[in-house]
Amino acid sequence: MKLASRALLLGLCAALPLAACSRGRSKGDLPYVARDVGSLYSGAKRLLDSGRYAEAAQLFDEVERQHPYSIWARRAQLMSAFSYYLDASYQKSIDSAQRFLSVHPGNRDAPYAYYLIALCYYEQISDVTRDQKITQQALDAMGELQRRYPNSRYAADARLKTDLVRDHLAGKEMEIGRFYEKRGEWLSATLRFRRVVDQYQTTSHTPEALMRLTETYLALGVRDEARKAAAVLGANYPGTIWYKRAYDLIGRNPDNVPAPPPPPPTPKAA
Repeated sequence: MKLASRALLLGLCAALPLAACSRGRSKGDLPYVARDVGSLYSGAKRLLDSGRYAEAAQLFDEVERQHPYSIWARRAQLMSAFSYYLDASYQKSIDSAQRFLSVHPGNRDAPYAYYLIALCYYEQISDVTRDQKITQQALDAMGELQRRYPNSRYAADARLKTDLVRDHLAGKEMEIGRFYEKRGEWLSATLRFRRVVDQYQTTSHTPEALMRLTETYLALGVRDEARKAAAVLGANYPGTIWYKRAYDLIGRNPDNVPAPPPPPPTPKAA
């Protein structure tokens, strides 16, 4: 998926039309050496083709810096963002793409810039044991692209990645819910599992979330809610191991509910 996204970006970047824009010098720019626009751009392209992405990005920035009114300036700005993306300098890529959008919000290449921003967030997603701020930013960026340009050539890939990101966020909720459940914090666990069912019902985590809700509702003594969760699980995922477990739980608990674990012993005074 990552290689396909890069191929899509590279192919479309080569087809970007030309226009003019301007930007001042920023920290980290190359020392100013006056060169003609053709030399700068062709030099940056050679660096990009040879895999020297960070150097290519800086040289593309020089095109815009030295020739802000050239017809190559806008193309160089997006090529700079793409080069930073290939270098895994994601924040620099995002900053460059956002600068482009601030100057050219309605430009025909705006979908490309939005897609590049979304990819930069997407490729920074970490496993579910870590903070998911970046994951939420990726979801927001994918949603913004689809909202603004639903029929663009990037929409299909964005929709696919949105499903993957939502599944990841649901996995984080499940991880926290299971943690609370192991500690006997039934209400906190129930809220997490309920969020998966309500907000991420199309993800792969929904069957387990419904089974866990059956467990926690029984532990809280809310048998009717436990039966409802098991019934929804049976209606939508009848052949899963999660439904069998929920069915067995209901069958084993006709009148009583599982008792929460006893509190830890109080330490004796010295």
